[in-house]
Amino acid sequence: MESFVVVAEYDAPPSPIPDQPEGLADEEPMEPGEEQSLLTPGDLGEPGPANPLRTSPRDTREPWIKVNLSSRKLSLQERSPSVQSPSRNMGVNGRYIYPSLPYSPVTSPHSSPRLPRRPTIESHRVSITGLQDCVQLNQYTLKDEIGKGSYGVVKLAYNEDDNTYYAMKVLSKKKLMRQAGFPRRPPPRGAKLPLEGFCQPRGPIEQVYQEIAILKKLDHPNIVKLVEVLDDPTEDHLYMVFELVKKGPVMEVPNLKPLTEDQARFYFQDLIKGIEYLHYQKIIHRDIKPSNLLVGEDGHIKIADFGVSNEFKGSDALLTNTVGTPAFMAPETLSETRKIFSGKALDVWAMGITLYCFVFGQCPFMDERILSLHSKIKSQMLEFPDQPDISDELKDLVTQMLDKKPESRITIPEIKLHLWVTRNDTEPLPTEDENCTLIEVTEEEVEN
Repeated sequence: MESFVVVAEYDAPPSPIPDQPEGLADEEPMEPGEEQSLLTPGDLGEPGPANPLRTSPRDTREPWIKVNLSSRKLSLQERSPSVQSPSRNMGVNGRYIYPSLPYSPVTSPHSSPRLPRRPTIESHRVSITGLQDCVQLNQYTLKDEIGKGSYGVVKLAYNEDDNTYYAMKVLSKKKLMRQAGFPRRPPPRGAKLPLEGFCQPRGPIEQVYQEIAILKKLDHPNIVKLVEVLDDPTEDHLYMVFELVKKGPVMEVPNLKPLTEDQARFYFQDLIKGIEYLHYQKIIHRDIKPSNLLVGEDGHIKIADFGVSNEFKGSDALLTNTVGTPAFMAPETLSETRKIFSGKALDVWAMGITLYCFVFGQCPFMDERILSLHSKIKSQMLEFPDQPDISDELKDLVTQMLDKKPESRITIPEIKLHLWVTRNDTEPLPTEDENCTLIEVTEEEVEN
């Protein structure tokens, strides 16, 4: 799902509570379009605007968090094709970007991604109570709004049970259905795929439930975690709860201070392991880019934002629709003749663009006009700037990843063995068996 939020950064309290995240990363993006919030005080039973100087008994038990909004200019390197110009859609004291879901520290340790994590909690009853200066939703006290889009908002949520702050994404099911053109509830979710590996485009509400079904099952150190879903059939709003992280995206694009080769290799090794895991679970991410790679408190990359991801059957996804961020799209998705394309090859191309961004701070193919950008992606030769100077091994890897022919493009198993990735075989990556464990998202799980 192509979407955006106004990014909020949080300063950690002077003396954080043990096991509590110290800050906030960018949240999972919301849908573009209307700029007003869907979740009004009346929707949640909130008596009115909160007074920041007033405190309630609950406030005395909660760690203090200060909100700071940041801003930067974006280009087609970070915008979705369906989003209007930032100058027309700019949020108040902030900016729209395509960040992602925060990473949850309840994951398995890096040494053993097979260890089970705490399962995602599913709640089908929602109790909403309006307090003096906030809203209580089950065990969560909703605080500041940290992002919004045409379908809903993202709220800072305090869980009094474990004394921890979370990010709560609030979606309007009515808005989602209207966007899909449904005058009533859509058909049952999780329809069977008509062909082996073939992925049909989904409507907005189906995408949300598919994203939830995928996130509930993923368990890997380099993948974000969904903590809880609150979906009351009698309520319009759907609530997705994610744990906060201290650090945000690995880098902004464009960037005048790109990463060194050693830094890029460290993060890229994490990205490889995360993508290999996703492909092993038969999931194509479809929107890999620096702003969807969050840095956890341990310094490692966490892949986020599964809003446009596809689950597939067979050996690879056979895709027909074009989604994602323009400058990261593979040339075969923009072809006027090719109607079906490989999902795995799309992720490899986006990984190549991302690696290029790591070391040069910008995308290799750039143009503010979308049609001109498409033309460059399809036909312009790959070039490397004179500065910064990078190794021939890195140039070779990027060149193979950005092969315009998906049939001859380098694959994940081949990338894992590349001399630049392994630093001339001194830093070998784990085997597929060591890195992955098969988890299937069934139709029943999507429906439930």
